[in-house]
Amino acid sequence: MNCVGHAILENPDPTRDSETQSERGGMAEEEDDPGFDEDLDDGSNGVDSGQGKRKRLFSKELRCMMYGFGDDQNPYTESVDILEDLVIEFITEMTHKAMSIGRQGRVQVEDIVFLIRKDPRKFARVKDLLTMNEELKKARKAFDEANYGS
Repeated sequence: MNCVGHAILENPDPTRDSETQSERGGMAEEEDDPGFDEDLDDGSNGVDSGQGKRKRLFSKELRCMMYGFGDDQNPYTESVDILEDLVIEFITEMTHKAMSIGRQGRVQVEDIVFLIRKDPRKFARVKDLLTMNEELKKARKAFDEANYGS
């Protein structure tokens, strides 16, 4: 997390906080949660319906990541929501761009790699993840052959 966005995410004076632990959605409550802070029956599929309410797809993961990067163990819901909005916006933009290149209307790994090729950090991370994925596939195959004798 960079320093610019960090000021928004932390509360310098916890006594001024009007939110209670239960309103912020503490980590203990998150364990029973299937990954959504709010359940909607409007069929919006996680897209903002203009009323400010939508399914929260990454709240639990973002809370853990924020804690890992030095935030409070129970970060403000508003901070998590802002980050989630940014993540969803990024994923949506990348998906739309990837669908417009390569095979039209279809997202392939090569399209994502092409889009991030000029960002060295993202490119290195994607390269590492793809390499690890191949290594895991090989290890699973070797394990299955050793155990089941193909």
